[in-house]
Amino acid sequence: MGLKEECGVFGIFDIDEAAVLTTLGLHSLQHRGQEGAGIVSYDGSSFHFVKKEGLVGDNFNNASTLNQLPGRRAIGHVRYSTTGDSKLANVQPLFANLSAGGFACAHNGNLTNTHALRNALVETGSIFQTTSDTEIILQLVARSKKHKTVDKIKDALSQIKGAYSLIIMTNKKLIGVKDPFGIRPLVLGKKNNAYVLASETCALDIIGAHYIRDVKNGEMVIITESGVESIIIAPSNQARPCIFERIYFARPDSIIDGKSVYTYRKNLGEQLAIENPIDADVVVPVPDSGAPAAIGYSQKSGIPFELGIIRNHYVGRTFIEPSQSIRQFGVKLKHSVNQSSIKNNRVILIDDSIVRGTTANKVVKMVFEAGAKEVHFGISSPPITHPDFYGIDTPQYSELIAANHDIDEITNIIGATSVFFLSLNGTYKAMGYTTRDPNTPQFTDHCFTGDYPIDVTNILKHTHS
Repeated sequence: MGLKEECGVFGIFDIDEAAVLTTLGLHSLQHRGQEGAGIVSYDGSSFHFVKKEGLVGDNFNNASTLNQLPGRRAIGHVRYSTTGDSKLANVQPLFANLSAGGFACAHNGNLTNTHALRNALVETGSIFQTTSDTEIILQLVARSKKHKTVDKIKDALSQIKGAYSLIIMTNKKLIGVKDPFGIRPLVLGKKNNAYVLASETCALDIIGAHYIRDVKNGEMVIITESGVESIIIAPSNQARPCIFERIYFARPDSIIDGKSVYTYRKNLGEQLAIENPIDADVVVPVPDSGAPAAIGYSQKSGIPFELGIIRNHYVGRTFIEPSQSIRQFGVKLKHSVNQSSIKNNRVILIDDSIVRGTTANKVVKMVFEAGAKEVHFGISSPPITHPDFYGIDTPQYSELIAANHDIDEITNIIGATSVFFLSLNGTYKAMGYTTRDPNTPQFTDHCFTGDYPIDVTNILKHTHS
């Protein structure tokens, strides 16, 4: 509860109405970012771009907008600001005319050496138009002494640290790149003869493209009129994809490692039931994030599943801001209790994570007010004890409830009868592993363990409190 989305990227090469298909792909990735959306297209001679704040459907919903994006190639981006302010200048893809021609870049992730790189670039004459760390990549490419565009990109990436999946479009190529640990997702697909790159497989599904494979960690995929070329651009590391893609971020119908995200989340709920048997009457998900795990918990425990909380999907992010008289209703604007499933029952609430605990407190209070006898709060992942610096907007240590309080204290803070989490090894077991390998962890799981695969020392100096 309370984790912020990352970003979503999409690109397609050599097909009619490329911008229309990109718009559809971004619709499917809207859950990854709702602050802004942008598309850059190429018509064989010129680049065209439209960037808007807000949702894809509110901005790319008419012919007049899409007619501004002609061509058979396009890339797009949906944004949640993890680095940089939320403003139009930071909406991606970023575009610049470089010595080799037009260069458009869409980035999902976060760089960890942003400050050092930006300061060095500014001191040597670079002028920045945005506060996004993505512009650092563009500046490094522009300043590279290499001659070929691919070599310029490799040169730039050799200087950055952090998590990234990039889609880049030039006048000849569509390029996809993953960081050396493969933290952020990127998949390769194909629609007819057109190759597609996207953050998740659900973006392939909506346009009728089929999945080919995941882009590998440290790999650059180069798509041209001649086909697809693969280059490994980084030292071989064991892949450590972000565990939160399976737990929280990816859409339930997306496929990761041959299995639907929905199945992973059901498995997490089943494992939670194995580890934490509770004597109760109903299992209720905190919508919508807790639903798959709640189904798994219900099926494994034999306790009936009920939709005891109903989510209002039509509350905008800014709706509760104008007045204190409305703001005080808080979570009730987004959630209401189905009293017939709650009253006089011992309730197990299930969600996928708990961050600050403020929303959990409000939900628990609502359920008790609806007549629940007991409210047990189950989390289908381990406690989040460390912030993220790789593209997820988690709070600082001081705001993470599990970093500052034990289970009994958390239970008191949110007002529940009990609180229980899934163990770390249980999380790995639900993902298909016997246990977590302490020497070579299979995932990027630093939010639970503090094991950051990419050094974040300089960032921690500024954020630890």
